[in-house]
Amino acid sequence: MKVLIVDDAPTVRSLVKTTLEAMGITVLGASNGKEALDMAKREGFTLIISDINMPVMNGLEFLKAFRSFNRRTPFLVLTTESDPEKKEAAKRLGATGWIVKPFRPQDLSNVVRRFAR
Repeated sequence: MKVLIVDDAPTVRSLVKTTLEAMGITVLGASNGKEALDMAKREGFTLIISDINMPVMNGLEFLKAFRSFNRRTPFLVLTTESDPEKKEAAKRLGATGWIVKPFRPQDLSNVVRRFAR
């Protein structure tokens, strides 16, 4: 399994990476949607986990661009946003799930396990 974590906060990328690598998962990181989009066009990922609020290209813009060429890969939104409108917008664009920060590593592991099947 190979996961792409997209977040402008290095600490969040590091926590996700550490949590998932402990599960035997390969994790690559990007700091914004544009960087992630470039990576997603070059490499195949089993799962994408992305923040919404980022510079250059935000998570919703990234999700929309990603879904234009990949409808199958699960896409989790990991964000401090609890705004129902943003959540609905993410769903309409093709988000598979939503995790609110801060999160417990065990909660992240449980969600990711569901997509590993």
